[in-house]
Amino acid sequence: MGFFSRKYESAGVGIAKDAPKKEGIALFFDIFGRKLWQLMEINLIYMMFFMPLVMVLPAISLLKGKYPHSVIAAAILAVIFMVLIGPATAGMTKVIRSYVLGKHAFIWHDFWKAFKGNFKTASIVGFVDCIIILSALSSLSFYPALATHYNTKALYIPMVITLSLFLVITIMNFYIFPMMVATTLKVKNLFKNSLALAFVAIKQNFITFGVIVATVALMYVFRLYVLPVFLILIPFFPAAFLCLVSCFNCYPVIQKYVINPYYTSIGEVNPELVDETPDETERIFEDMGGKEKPVEQRKKSKGKRIS
Repeated sequence: MGFFSRKYESAGVGIAKDAPKKEGIALFFDIFGRKLWQLMEINLIYMMFFMPLVMVLPAISLLKGKYPHSVIAAAILAVIFMVLIGPATAGMTKVIRSYVLGKHAFIWHDFWKAFKGNFKTASIVGFVDCIIILSALSSLSFYPALATHYNTKALYIPMVITLSLFLVITIMNFYIFPMMVATTLKVKNLFKNSLALAFVAIKQNFITFGVIVATVALMYVFRLYVLPVFLILIPFFPAAFLCLVSCFNCYPVIQKYVINPYYTSIGEVNPELVDETPDETERIFEDMGGKEKPVEQRKKSKGKRIS
């Protein structure tokens, strides 16, 4: 087993400073591998905000027979979730955006800073998202039932419109939250820019949406056939992974069409694109990555035993 191999007990030659930088899918999996434990921690924090939604059914069961009270309790829990899920998404996006940019992030501090700093805007976006999702799910059963009852296919048209709106809103979310945590744009401009980018970056949107569909489908299969795996993965994996996919694919589009043009208009360079590595005149110590000789592991000898 490689976990117990002695080759990991000694230092190697390091990484050369002029080594070619990873790009594309290689860079994505490099970030994913290096930040795996942090992503799991972020996912766990994010899933805590689903507790009000999870508590809806238990609340109804506990108040069974008390119709008005059970409905009120369920509605309150649902509204709490709809208000908090947006700021929580902003917090998660803030941290993962830093990873995509190659910057350090303090998970707890940065998450709550973005949560509080974007609370009003993110709550509005999150509430709208929930309404759209509920509408899309309802349309899948409501309109087909009406079409069957009235024996007309024309009633499928509102269903198609609703599902199309759901698709567009989903793609817009690839850009809304990263723009929210990276800029000071108002809600109106966030929606406006996101709508434009939903149709501009077709390739990135197609890839991101495809990964989301595949991940959701995989989790659904686990839920049906391998429930223990589903229960283990849900707290630690899918939300942060999909946020990483979205930020990795779509944040460069935001930089290109929103952030970079702003700095160009004021005669500056986007600070996110500035290489902060010190040049040769500023460097105090020389980077010997790729030049050092491997440190050989000393043979362990049995010491003398004193009785």
